[in-house]
This record gives sequence, C-alpha cells and structure tokens, in this order.
Amino acid sequence: MQRIGKAERKTKETDIEITVNLDGTGNFKQDVHDIGGGTKFILHMLDNFARHSLIDIEIKATADLPHHLIEDMGIVLGEAFNKALGDKKGINRFGWALVPMDDVLCRVALDLSGRIYSNVELQVLGETIEDLPLSLLNHFIESLINQMKINMHGHVLYGDDNHHKVECFFKALALAMKWAVTFDPRKANMIPSTKGSL
Repeated sequence: MQRIGKAERKTKETDIEITVNLDGTGNFKQDVHDIGGGTKFILHMLDNFARHSLIDIEIKATADLPHHLIEDMGIVLGEAFNKALGDKKGINRFGWALVPMDDVLCRVALDLSGRIYSNVELQVLGETIEDLPLSLLNHFIESLINQMKINMHGHVLYGDDNHHKVECFFKALALAMKWAVTFDPRKANMIPSTKGSL
C-alpha cells in the first residue's frame, strides 16, 4: 500500500495541485510556469528534496506573482504531505541528518508530532539567493512546516556559499524526513506516541 496525498489550492492569485507519494523513488515532476522571482530556485530545492527523501512529488501550478506562487506551494505541499501520512501508524516519527556539501555543513532534526515549532538558521548573507528574496525563502519554509505540523530544527553550522547553504539544508531535511516517514512493520498498528495519537 502506497501512502499518497493530494492537495489543491485555488484562489484569485494561484491555482496549485500537488501530489505526494511517501513510498516513491524520489521522482520530481513539475508543470510550473517560471515567473521569475525565485521560482526556478525553489523548484530546484524541491527536486533535491524529492531525490534524497525518496518521496515522489508532482506539482502543477500557475500564479500571478512569484510571492503568491512560492508561498502557496509551501502551503499545498504541507497539506499533501499530511494527507499522505494519514494516522501515522507504524512510522519512525523522528528523523535527523548531518549533511556536508562542499564548504557547508548542515544539521536537521525533526519530529512528526503534529505540534508546530521551527528553529531554522541558514546563515545566509544578503537579501537574495539567485533571484529569490531571502524573506520569501523563509516564508516558504515557515508555510511548509506549519502545514506539515512538524517540530523541526535546522541549522547551517558553517559555510560560505549561499546557494550551497540552502541546498545543503534541503538535502538534510530530505534525509531526516526519509527516516521519519519510514514504515516499521514491527509497529504497523501502533501510533508512535504514549498519548495514542499524533
């Protein structure tokens, strides 16, 4: 049984549909019109996330402005992810990774607890990465975490290149998520919490 979730968001500003398969092979498909403002960079990061988490992601999206597109992609991706997780029976729940990328070292630890908290420090200098405003990148990550309803700590420990810092973070997030969503047959009918629910 594959754990698949699909979510949509249609407003006057965006029309987005995202499908997530937690039991995939890391396939990333996108039909997103590049309207600049960091669109291409975010899609590159999501491609990295899919590849290293082995979570299949398919995105179809149109929007009037880059800000609306990127923010709403974070929202819809989080919603699709939660639908795919279902009741969370049998998952590891926790995940962590320490990832090097050239000059950068990044650490991510997360808990699919249903309780929202994030502490993310990317150590990015300046106001943009490629053509993506740093404020919009932070907003995308915040929207994603809020809709996934996870507890996540992500820190770039050191590095020089801004692109590498962000890419290293997404790769570390992917590896942490890969472990957290992994199904353990020994606890197939168990929710990983003493509370009995997540």
